[in-house]
Order: sequence, then structure tokens, then C-alpha cells
Amino acid sequence: MTQALSTANLTAFVADVRQQLGDDAITLAEAALDRYGEHTLPAPDFRPGAIAYPRATEQVQTLVQAANRHRVPLFPISSGQNIGLGSKAPVRPGQVVVDLGRHMNRVLEVNDELGYCVVEPGVTFQAMYDELQRRQSRLMMSPTAGPPQGSLLGNALDKGGGGGASSDHFGNACGMEIVLGNGEIIRTGDGSLEAEEHLNWHVSKYSFGPALDGLFTQSNYGIVTRMGVWMTPRPPHVETFFFTFPDDDDLGEIVDLIRPLKQAGFVPTQIRATNDLYLISSAAQHPEYARTGGREQISDAARHELQRQFGLGSWTISGAFFGASAAAVQPQLERLREHFTRSGKGRYISPEEAQTIAPLHIATLNYNGIPGEGELRMLAWRPGGGTSWFLPGTPLVGKIANEFQRLSRAICRDHGLEYMVSNVCGPRFARGVHTLVYNRQNPEEAKRADDCYRAMSEAFAKRGVFVGRAPTLYQGYHQSQRMPALVQACNAIKRALDPNGVIAPGKYGIDG
Repeated sequence: MTQALSTANLTAFVADVRQQLGDDAITLAEAALDRYGEHTLPAPDFRPGAIAYPRATEQVQTLVQAANRHRVPLFPISSGQNIGLGSKAPVRPGQVVVDLGRHMNRVLEVNDELGYCVVEPGVTFQAMYDELQRRQSRLMMSPTAGPPQGSLLGNALDKGGGGGASSDHFGNACGMEIVLGNGEIIRTGDGSLEAEEHLNWHVSKYSFGPALDGLFTQSNYGIVTRMGVWMTPRPPHVETFFFTFPDDDDLGEIVDLIRPLKQAGFVPTQIRATNDLYLISSAAQHPEYARTGGREQISDAARHELQRQFGLGSWTISGAFFGASAAAVQPQLERLREHFTRSGKGRYISPEEAQTIAPLHIATLNYNGIPGEGELRMLAWRPGGGTSWFLPGTPLVGKIANEFQRLSRAICRDHGLEYMVSNVCGPRFARGVHTLVYNRQNPEEAKRADDCYRAMSEAFAKRGVFVGRAPTLYQGYHQSQRMPALVQACNAIKRALDPNGVIAPGKYGIDG
């Protein structure tokens, strides 16, 4: 559905929804439309046409069926906390935001024996943590380092990640309920059986026939209304570790040191290699912004002074061990200290010292399965509330990692913005969370942020490196970078599952 939404269609849709679900199921209030249209990207706000608040899967189905009758595009959100990727705003102005999180926020099940929970879209990381505490559950969740009010389900469907051993959030999703764009309800995996009870729905990822769950990640084929999430038993002791390296080009050595640790499974969590300004921006503001008017990247002298103040080098490594006690993990920690300090460049940061360095508290909470909002403070690094996330990944090879950090650092410098990145490292691959922070109230600076994002995207793509997630503003642009046959396949699935194109047309560049 690429045509403009007519006022008559929207009016008829709203009347239809109110008749079936009640007056409080949808709003046209100006203040609400303004609030839901806000985002942090370098573009005007994307104001929705209306906002709907379903209370159950059947009400979502009613909304989708009404959207098909009146040819009205819907934009579902869970909690709308994907800051830097679009927030609550629809991918295109005028779409009706379906706020699943307002009422569909129940923890439907916590199974301590098998280690999973079942959640609706509105269950946030904070709410899940609080529920596990209330139940005195043996399970530990995997929060993001971002907003505590972010959605477990929404983050998994956008292929987000978190701390702990269950950090691959979609990889630890199992069993979904979905309202398709044609208005039908399906359940994936063993949930597809016509039975009163589904014993394996949330414990077996691969059931009979094709595994369809992946179709509903970063797509617009349907609306996921519940999902199973695997969790890790909370260990008796979590030992977070930190090492810091002084120089920008030390990333090559760091990555080559991380790779064998992850391939051997020696460290159970992901290992993050995070640069100085990504960490420090959560506890400080750009010291030269007023002098330069934000037109220039922070100077090396000012950056090194911040490193000195916070006791951090150009790169800081973080991760965690799990064990029966602090004493039980000491042999592993000693091996790790020897591993990272053998060249003489890496320095171990003791737990006592880490307690005195505010930016490191974020990782400590994260690896312990506790939501925290510390990383959000980086939005105040520059005034104006603007941020975009650029999320490519590279092979876990030091030479390649250094090539891309030099490239990105230079592009950011050319556009007068700071280079901020956290590399989330697995056994073979590192996801680079690049955060562009800029003054959204300054049109010239916002344009530089937009140009910078596109310049990095093009430079990475030329080297065969693509993004893993994308802000709504750039989803169509990234889809255009892909081979035509794959784009056509995405659109063919859209036509099959959502023939009238009512679910979020344009999301991740899929129109049908």
C-alpha cells in the first residue's frame, strides 16, 4: 500500500474500530499524535494518522480486518523504546500506530523447570526483571544496555541483543502467535496443533515443516502477539571483568585476543570492545561543543583528557564469568588477565576500581541481568536530542577490525561528529553498534548526521559489509542496496501474507 491514505478511509476505519472495540480502543487526540510521531533521527517527525490500543490477540485481529476493509496502513509497536532506530513513530507519516504495549503487557508464563517465559509485546525488560524477583525465580533474563522500558518481544523481533549467556534475543525466542496481514491467526512450531495444550510450543524451535519464525523478524508480514523466551538459570556468582587498552589501533590486537576465548567457549557471555567516547558519553558532555558550535569533532587533546579523568584508554573490554563463588572463578580470571596483558598494552581494571568508574556500571548491571538506563545518558553528549544507530558487523579478525575503525573514525571526523562504537563479539563475528549523537534542533548538524550515516553505509557496503538493524529512516535505502531477486522474494511473501499491504508498508523496505 504505497498510495496516500485518504481522510475518508481513516474516518471510516476509526468509526469501525470504535463500534467493534469501544471508544477507548483508538484515539485521534492531537497531543497523542504529536507524541507518537517523535523520534531522534535526522528528519521531521513522522506523525501517525491515529493510535490504536488493542487488549488481546483477537482485538489485534479485529484491527487488521478493519484495516483490510478500509485500506488503512497499520504500524505495530511493542513499547516504542527503540531509541536511535525510530522510537514510536511509524515508518511513514499517516500510518495508524498499533500500540500493543499499552494493554498487552502480561507475563503469561514463567517455567523455572524448563527455563523459559511467555510474554506479550508490552512486557518490558524492567517488568520481566521485577516479575522474576517477585516469583523468586531461579532464572536470569538478558536485558539490553538500553532503555529498561524496552520490550523483550520487540527487541527480539528486531534482532537485538543483551547481556548474559542468552544475549542473542531472537536466537532464544521459541514459539510465536501472529496475526497475519490477511487477518488470520497462526502459531509457529508445535503451537500449530489444534490442541488444548501445547507442551512443546516454547521448548522446541524446530517442528514439522518450514521454520516460519524468522519471517516475522524485521518485516511487515504480520503482528506478533505473544512469544516464548528462553532464559538462563541465575548462577550463584557473576564475575564481571574489564580491561583497557590505550591506543586506537589496539583494536586489532583486542579482536585477535577475543576470538579464541569465544571460539573455545571460555567466556560464557558476549565480550564487548567499546571505545572511549561510547562509554564516557554516558557520564560527560562534549567539552568543546560551545566553542565549536558542534561543527567539529572533539579534539584529540580533549578526548585524552577525558580518558585520564575516567581512567580509561581508547578501548575497554568487558564480559563476565559465571560460577559457584568468587573463589571458583578466580582461576579463569587469572588466565584471562594473563591473556589480555601479555603484550604489555592491556591493563586489568579490578572490581574495586570499576566501582569508581561510572561508565562501567552499565556493563556490570547488564551482565548481572539487571536493566539499567545508564546508556541513555549518552544522548546528552551533544544538545538537541538527536541520535541514529549504524549497526554493521565484521569478521572477528584484528586486521579487518582496524581497517573499519579507521574508516569509520575518518568519516565521522569529516562530518564533524564523534566516533562512538561498541563491538559486541561472538566466536566469528562482531556487531558494531555505532552511535551518532547530534543536535537535532540544528538543521545543519542534522544534515551532517544524515550524510555521515549514508557515507558509512556506502563505504561498508562497498567492502561487502551490511547492517544488521536499521533506523526506520534508512530501511528503504538499505533494502535498495540488496540484490533485486532477494528484494522481489521479500515482496512476494508480503503479497502472499498481506495482500492488501496493511501492515507497516515500507518497514525494512518491504512494500509488496
